[in-house]
Amino acid sequence: MLTQLEVRFFKCFELLRLPLGPLTLLTGLNASGKSSVLQALVLLHQTMREHEWSTRLALNGAGVRLGATLDVVDEESGRDSFEILLEDDGNAYEWVFGGDRRDMSMQVQRASVNGRTVEQPRELRYLLPPDEGESVESLARRLQGLAYITAERIAPQEAHVLEDSYTVSVVGPRGEHTVSVLHWGRDEPVLDGLVLPGVPSVRLRQVEERMRTLFPGFALELRQALQANTVLLGLRTSEATGFHNPIHTGFGLTQVLPVVVSALTLAEDGILLVENPEVHLHPGGQAQMGQFMAEVASAGVQVLVETHSDHVLNGVRRAVKAGRLDADQVAIHFFRPRSDEDDQAQVVSPVLDGSGNIDDWPEGFFDQFDKDTSYFAGWGED
Repeated sequence: MLTQLEVRFFKCFELLRLPLGPLTLLTGLNASGKSSVLQALVLLHQTMREHEWSTRLALNGAGVRLGATLDVVDEESGRDSFEILLEDDGNAYEWVFGGDRRDMSMQVQRASVNGRTVEQPRELRYLLPPDEGESVESLARRLQGLAYITAERIAPQEAHVLEDSYTVSVVGPRGEHTVSVLHWGRDEPVLDGLVLPGVPSVRLRQVEERMRTLFPGFALELRQALQANTVLLGLRTSEATGFHNPIHTGFGLTQVLPVVVSALTLAEDGILLVENPEVHLHPGGQAQMGQFMAEVASAGVQVLVETHSDHVLNGVRRAVKAGRLDADQVAIHFFRPRSDEDDQAQVVSPVLDGSGNIDDWPEGFFDQFDKDTSYFAGWGED
């Protein structure tokens, strides 16, 4: 399991050391660096997946498109390189990437495994020195198979192109491969810790049942059109109706479906990164999504969630209090924009106890409800 991520001179961070847990929640103000944390991991992922023997970091690929070196190096540092450090099951990995500020990929200037360093490496496999042993292979495998879902997911569609199961194994950053992944893996088993009782433990039926916890009456059907090499997705939210074209069922279903499919597709020790899993969900659904993320982490998938929803946070807290996830398996980080005007830390990390209580509520950390109710009670300020 990834236990710590450190970045230096990356985007808005001069230095960030971030402990990671089985479930990590990234919260905070807009433009404060939450997405940058996920993007650091996705850069490693897309390079390992798309360029096995490369000695350059791909800034632009299927996962993220971040532009040129000048777009990703901390502007205030004035440098032309940045560093990523990972700790994983007792092992330490470090990379230094650099290059001309106009380049759209960056050279690996240094790669290090547990203190063994290669400067200006001429040969790397999965961005790491070859023949470093089983721990390197494990890290590379998990980062390669990482699933990343952005907040900007595709809109409901009438038909979905059926893609090759040998090249498409994750739902894609916009959920664009969701239907193909579900179609080809419909009979695959899901992790024991995520099986809901009463239905077969295969992916299609478990996805349907899990969606039903968020949307009562939910059902889906997949119909392949062989001549057109497409799959038609039918959805319904009531047993009293037939299946409808997704464009007639509202955004919520198709925005949540990639998250559920991805979580039920990953193997134990997989890594799931999700931005705003709460999009287009009502408050009760957001809380259920938080509980679901906790269940996924408890089943053995490492989950990193960026969220603006106090309901998602409270869903996680409820899961901890109910004993479905230990408090020390949850890491919570609250991000604030970088400022030279005060000495506040860029990241504050409140701690959760076994009853779901949080030890510290810094200014701006899901406190807007209290501010608003105070205002209407007549003792708050504009």
